[in-house]
Amino acid sequence: MADEVLFQVTKEHLDTGLRGFPVGYCTTSHVDPQKGLFYRDRAIDELAYWEPIQVIYLLFHGKEGTQGEVEAFAKELEKRATCSKKVIEAVEKLPREGHPMELFSAALLILGMFEKRGDYREDALNVIAKMPHLVAAVINHHAGWGKTQDPQMGLGYMENFARQLNVPQGNLPELTRAFKLFNILHFDHGGGNLSTFVGKAVASSLEDMYGALSSAMCALAGPRHGRANQDCLEFVREVLEEVGENATLEQVEALIRRRLANNQLVFGFGHAVLRVEDPRATVQYDFVKKTYGNHPLAKIALLLRTAGEKVLSENPKVADPHANVDAVSGTLLTAAGFAYPEYYTVLFGLSRAVGIAIQIVYDRCEARGGKGTPIVRPKYIYKR
Repeated sequence: MADEVLFQVTKEHLDTGLRGFPVGYCTTSHVDPQKGLFYRDRAIDELAYWEPIQVIYLLFHGKEGTQGEVEAFAKELEKRATCSKKVIEAVEKLPREGHPMELFSAALLILGMFEKRGDYREDALNVIAKMPHLVAAVINHHAGWGKTQDPQMGLGYMENFARQLNVPQGNLPELTRAFKLFNILHFDHGGGNLSTFVGKAVASSLEDMYGALSSAMCALAGPRHGRANQDCLEFVREVLEEVGENATLEQVEALIRRRLANNQLVFGFGHAVLRVEDPRATVQYDFVKKTYGNHPLAKIALLLRTAGEKVLSENPKVADPHANVDAVSGTLLTAAGFAYPEYYTVLFGLSRAVGIAIQIVYDRCEARGGKGTPIVRPKYIYKR
């Protein structure tokens, strides 16, 4: 393997965002262009309706846990789940003027200031356990929804999060069900997506877990990455306003053609790796159709799924005309009663931080026979 040429770098590969360059190993997940996302060796659609703690166990330990192992793991995280009073008080003093992802990135640094252990594995367990409490505090504070309750012992991972969020007129069972599905589908996505790569790169300097995750969330906040789910929901809403909830497939198709002719963006399609509909999108479409099929946004999202793929498939320059994970996630959350798109990227971060933390443990504690990866230092060529 050491002598195998994995990639031949040419001039054409420069200034391309390192797209496709192999730089290391990812032990938690991988993406197959035709089959989609796998956590360890389990396809994501097989895991979508597991309990979140079961999936976290799989990612952290590399194997499916027995009932006893998962219960013991859940109790271990439960013991670590409450952020200290000082952390919550500091979060509640942050300015509310910025995007909530800015508050989330700052909150991770605050958590590290007060609670880091200086051990990547311990800090990974702690940050995974505390993330629902921390994120609930960030959202409640930014939205002006009041004080955040401490976690309640004996509740599940997302059950606690849904209870801690003070969503106005929120239906707790509906929110919990939607948050669980969203959470599991976003835990991890290989090692090369921007937020994961940035987090691991920062940790390669021996920055602590919290600083690394904070930097990862800054990367996730961009509209080309995690904030795409917010843009996709706004797109579905625009289409709904233009054609109405009883629109036909032909009307939605015509709208897409007009947008493309006017050089307007069509959101929710295409993927850097996949060449089929993202299985995470398929799971969500099926859930939305079954559970919220009469919701106005759901009707439009389902029409866009068909019309968008049809129109984009006609363009030979479009490598992947299929729906991606962001196409319908905002519709799912809105239909479940969480109609607050400014927080959708924060929910993404709540989930993705789990996978990034576990990958950082591998990079710092297990890679190269336990020596860890060296500091990230790619070569740039001087250009006059």
